[in-house]
Amino acid sequence: MRDYLIRRLLLMIPTLILVSIVVFLTIRLVPGNVVELMVTEQAQTVGGRQIDVEEIREMLGFNLPVHVQYGRWVAGLLRGDLGTSLWTGRSVTEEIVGKIPITFELGFLGFIIAQLIAIPIGLYSAIRQDTGGDYLGRSFAIICLSVPGFWLGTMIMVFPSIWWGWAPPMRYIPFLDDPLGNLEQFIIPATLLGMAMAGTTMRMLRTTMLEVLRQDYIRTAWAKGLRERTVVTRHAVKNALIPVVTVIAGQIPVMIGGTVIIEQIFNLPGMGRLFLDSMMRRDYPFVSGINILLASIAMVIILLTDLSYAYLDPRIRYR
Repeated sequence: MRDYLIRRLLLMIPTLILVSIVVFLTIRLVPGNVVELMVTEQAQTVGGRQIDVEEIREMLGFNLPVHVQYGRWVAGLLRGDLGTSLWTGRSVTEEIVGKIPITFELGFLGFIIAQLIAIPIGLYSAIRQDTGGDYLGRSFAIICLSVPGFWLGTMIMVFPSIWWGWAPPMRYIPFLDDPLGNLEQFIIPATLLGMAMAGTTMRMLRTTMLEVLRQDYIRTAWAKGLRERTVVTRHAVKNALIPVVTVIAGQIPVMIGGTVIIEQIFNLPGMGRLFLDSMMRRDYPFVSGINILLASIAMVIILLTDLSYAYLDPRIRYR
């Protein structure tokens, strides 16, 4: 296990290097230029006159070759410095640290809600195959997958305010200031965020459970006279969860990235909204910093998922 873990950690190094190159270059290939935006908006002036394009490029370091710019950015990453905003000069690291709790709270609540919905329904659909409850659960899973979360979120914002004069809180409420108010603000967007993930998990769990329940050792457990709860929880669930855990782990980074639209709709000042604003203004350090952070989180989640297989199935051993 230790040797396997060391190899996986070492493998992350070239992966992160490749990701950093892609992240650094991709944002610069997006149509539009931050220098042109600054000139257009007359964002900076010196002595009452507008700075020309070349002066701004030199001020921001864009007059240097791309590989030199990349080297400086990577050197900052190694020191834990993601750079500073091109527009405001604020520290990217400090800004992201301030936004992380909001996005992670939204993602965590969405993840919990997704599992609370998906696991019971998926298990019940498999155990009671082809019954009314099974058809109802499968239909609900399809609805979760097919209804766009941004559309449903917009409907929640519009129609309750028209019909009943109610709308979700639009001013961010910190958890420490008002825990109940904070939960009230996050519960609706977190539910919308978790629904798509719940639909996929329900269908996968039902499929894997049906496959496991047809195995010989499950028939043996039934023949021994064990209760249904014992057969399902002790013998079937763990083996059925291995593919499901893989799917869930792959959805977590997507879920965190999916907060961009949800945060915008519900006016939550998290990383998703920061990322969208930074993209609109071509604030390269913010966009690159958020992307490299999400890529690092995704790699850690994948590693933890692989390590969890040994717990779910003792036959799996890492050497």
